[in-house]
Amino acid sequence: MKLEDIGFYTLTDERAATAGAESPLHRCELLVTDACNFNCPYCRGMRSDCKGALAPHAAWATVDLWCSWGLRNVRFSGGEPTLYAGIGSLVQQARRGGARRIAISTNGSAPFSLYRELLRLGVNDISVSLDACCADAGDKMAGRHGAWNRVVENIKQLSAMTYVTVGVVFTEETKETINDVILFAHNLGVADIRIISSAQFDGHASLDTPQYILDAHPILKYRVTNYRQHRPVRGIGPNDSHRCHLALDDMAVAGGYHFPCIIYLREHGNPIGRMGPATRAERTGWVATHDTHTDPICQKNCLDVCVDYNNRARQLNPSFGREVA
Repeated sequence: MKLEDIGFYTLTDERAATAGAESPLHRCELLVTDACNFNCPYCRGMRSDCKGALAPHAAWATVDLWCSWGLRNVRFSGGEPTLYAGIGSLVQQARRGGARRIAISTNGSAPFSLYRELLRLGVNDISVSLDACCADAGDKMAGRHGAWNRVVENIKQLSAMTYVTVGVVFTEETKETINDVILFAHNLGVADIRIISSAQFDGHASLDTPQYILDAHPILKYRVTNYRQHRPVRGIGPNDSHRCHLALDDMAVAGGYHFPCIIYLREHGNPIGRMGPATRAERTGWVATHDTHTDPICQKNCLDVCVDYNNRARQLNPSFGREVA
């Protein structure tokens, strides 16, 4: 399988074959604040040393460094990034620095005028959480009454203007609704649909998604196929790569620290180091020496898409990071 078939524009065979200490940064994510106006039941929040709003000078310094290292794709998230006062200026900074794709991960509840302004400033990828297909369930999952209707209306309008994906998290309580949510999201006109069970549940749902919907959404098709084949969505198998090649040109930053990936950060893992001029050298050393099979966070939580990338990189770029037996 070519990585392009998965559907994420940041994952390509060319990237896997050439990733290294000097390659462009293909995906970076900056968590600008832990503040959020939702109270989703599955959200674990941030590490204590990463909480609060990122100081403007630290946010600017991080984006400047990324741009100097050939930043191609960047994502701003949180918390809820639309609550961060400087989000518009960071989008402009990334655009001036040459980023091709500028993404926002949002709960979708901000006024539409703010999203329209972010598009004008340079955002061309919006990811919205959509965990239900009716207002009662949607408000319950968001922990906020009246939120769902605004989110749905924003998704409709934004999908006609730019690349929009929705992220659907299902729990043990909501797994029976997943097929209805997928159909509902498809009918909103979104570009793709990302489904996953919550980390607390990490179970399976019965998926009977029609083929025409799968064919319209490659990321959804990839994940549904994995679920149907009973492939674990999280976790590293015994024959999977021991090295995280992904961390060479992909990073998540929060509170001034850089982490191996966004999953590692969300699971409250330790950072590789502080963000600064030495960051790429630190990450290269981490990839070359870190055995993911002995790290409980990697071993249990690495997502299927990341596992596939690292296995492909092992094939195409075997000179980097000797595999351990």
